[in-house]
Amino acid sequence: MNSDDAVLTERRERVLVITINRPDQRNAINAAVANGIADALDQLDASAELVVGVLTGAGKGFCAGMDLKAFVAGERPWVGDRGFAGITQRAADKPLIAAIEGFAVAGGLEVALACDLIVAAEGARLGIPEVTRSLVAAGGALLRLPRVLPRNVAVELALTGQPITAERAHALGMVNRVTEPGSALSGALELAEQIAAGGPLALAATKRILREAVDWPDSEFFRRQEELSAPVFASEDAREGATAFAERRPPVWRGR
Repeated sequence: MNSDDAVLTERRERVLVITINRPDQRNAINAAVANGIADALDQLDASAELVVGVLTGAGKGFCAGMDLKAFVAGERPWVGDRGFAGITQRAADKPLIAAIEGFAVAGGLEVALACDLIVAAEGARLGIPEVTRSLVAAGGALLRLPRVLPRNVAVELALTGQPITAERAHALGMVNRVTEPGSALSGALELAEQIAAGGPLALAATKRILREAVDWPDSEFFRRQEELSAPVFASEDAREGATAFAERRPPVWRGR
């Protein structure tokens, strides 16, 4: 792991910690960050030993959004079908947690919203100020904020550009857990360990159903769910889970 890299990765047993590593630039997203995040998500999805990812930022904040100086210089921080920052259009197949210290604003909040869960430190500021610069929050916030916040709150954030605190975001349901300042990563790792105790096939299928079912008609829900869940029920891991429960021992997952 090279500390000069724009994005760092570290394996912690079954968890991959992904760190945006531009603290002197408020972890602003340039092409190197976008490619680094995309590569890290590829690593997470490709490894049978990894079950959960945690995405965080080095230094005092999570991410301040797109690096506008790099953008003006001609850089485009989009990566294939993963989109802006290498994540906002297609994130990981496996569960992903954002760990936020200090701030997650503009494209930085959109990166966090592309994750499945958010852990944020007390006092962290979350917002999309794009309209105050005559820009549009086009990295997914206008799609996802109304899904995780009451609609009128989401509209207020989008139209005023004013941030809310982690505490208010938690009370409204956007943030899963609030930690003491400096503890967002440890809080996210605690949550990741709880998730990683589950069967990897079941976790991946559950995440996919949660993500895709938003667009399924009620009349098709159970048929489509079965297409994704049936292979899990037929897996070796499903038999192991039932056997381990009966034998009162921790299961040993093999991902098959």
